[in-house]
Order: sequence, then C-alpha cells, then structure tokens
Amino acid sequence: MKTILVPYDFSKEAEYAFKFAQGLAKNTTKKLKLLHVVELPGPQSFSSMGEASAFNNDAQQIFMVELVEKRKRQMAELQEKYKNEPYTFETKLVFGNPFAGISKEILEADADLVVMGSKGSSGLEEVLIGSNTEKVVRNATCPVFTIKSEVYPEDIKKVVFASDFDSVPDKVIDKLKKASMVIDAELHLVKINTPSMFENTRTSKEKIKKFVDKHQLKVASMDVYNSSSEEEGIIEYADDIDADMIAMATHGRTGFLHLLSGSIAEDVVNAAKRPVWTMKSK
Repeated sequence: MKTILVPYDFSKEAEYAFKFAQGLAKNTTKKLKLLHVVELPGPQSFSSMGEASAFNNDAQQIFMVELVEKRKRQMAELQEKYKNEPYTFETKLVFGNPFAGISKEILEADADLVVMGSKGSSGLEEVLIGSNTEKVVRNATCPVFTIKSEVYPEDIKKVVFASDFDSVPDKVIDKLKKASMVIDAELHLVKINTPSMFENTRTSKEKIKKFVDKHQLKVASMDVYNSSSEEEGIIEYADDIDADMIAMATHGRTGFLHLLSGSIAEDVVNAAKRPVWTMKSK
C-alpha cells in the first residue's frame, strides 16, 4: 500500500479509524492522508416549523467563519503532531458534500485503502438517506475498512470472508489476501444458507473448496451456516467463532436498483459491531 485515506470529522468514530490507520501505516505504507470536509449549508435553511430562511444572515455567517477557522487550526495541529512519523502524514481540508469530497479525494490521492469511522444506521434513516460511510462502501474504487470502536491492527486475528463463492472477482481476492497478510490474520470462509436461497451443504462445501484451490488461499476453516437472512447469518457466524473482522465484496449498485435489491455488505456495515472490510466487485 502506498496511500491510506482517512475521512475525519473529529467524532470519536473518526478518531478510532485514524488510530487504526496509523497502526497499518507504520509498517505498510508511504503516506497517510487525513481528509476533513466542511459541509456548507445550502442557500436556504429551514426552521423547526418548516419555514425557509435565507442563509445570509449574520449569525450563520459568523458561525461558519468561526467553524472553518477552528477546523483549520485543528488540522494544522494534527499535521504538526504527526509530522515525524515513519510515513508521510498529510492533512487536507475541503468544502462541500462529504461523500463527493471523499470520492474525489480517493481518485486524486490514488488511495489504496480508505479507513473510516461509522456510527451505523438503520430503519427509515438508512432507507431515506443512508450514511456517508455506506455511500463510500458502495462506490469506492479501493477497499474500505469501516471502524466503529477502538481497535488496532494487531487485535485482528480472525477474519471472516462471507460470500456465495460463485462470482467473486480476482481483484477482490487479491486485495483481501494482501489485507490478511498485512494484519497477519487467519481467514475463515463462510457461505450463508437461507430459506429463500437454499443450497445443500455438500454443494456449498465443494464450491468453497474449488474457490480456495483456484485462488491458492490459506484458510483456517470453510463453513456453511444456516440463518434467516444473509446479513444476520454473517453477523451471527462472526459472533459464534469470535471473529475480529468481517470481509465482504459489495456490488456497488446505485439508484433505483439499489433500493430494490439492497446490499448485504452495506447492511452488515451498518449492523456489525466489529470492523468490516469491503471492496466493490464491479
């Protein structure tokens, strides 16, 4: 890895992601880049009663100026604090939509990995808007580590890779193999069986074995696990074997198709308590 990108909003989850990324960067990368996106209000905002008001009132302008100056100071302090690390440390502050800013920086920085914090989301919030993390997971051109609690690379000993093992692109497996080597973790493969997507155990195990042979994977276990849904099964299996991380491919669908089909990977990212590694398969 040459560049790790960490979207940073000064939340505790972002700090967890930053610390995890620092642990990765010390021995594996040349550059760690911290990105903060200042989201500017639109031309008008709404009161609690739904009444539109212009953004150009003095109080709002003063607030935004003070916020921007504060963030500039904070980013400069971080730059100074970590300037002598064994990797190049950079900070960057941009303005605009967080997802758009992160997506643009992934391309401009040619990031090999994104590490970002997440609080998770569910229910109506997820259906209506999703989260910036979910959108990055769905669209990023590189792997994404999603972090929700304080964890370090050396804590990752067991990685669960969940798949149907039918059509996983070689690029996803290559990146997963590299990630497993970097964090020095054993790999556990699992196929989730559900009532609506049932496959007999013998067929599933033969499929997993062919997958392992094709990609020359060194694995600790190969399992078939029954559950009511794939999302629940992945999380339940990770709980049962006391895994430290979940790894998955995501299909990267957007718009109406995404609303119809959903994404198992994004649902797991939202619901799982442990770190999740994802990479877009298309």
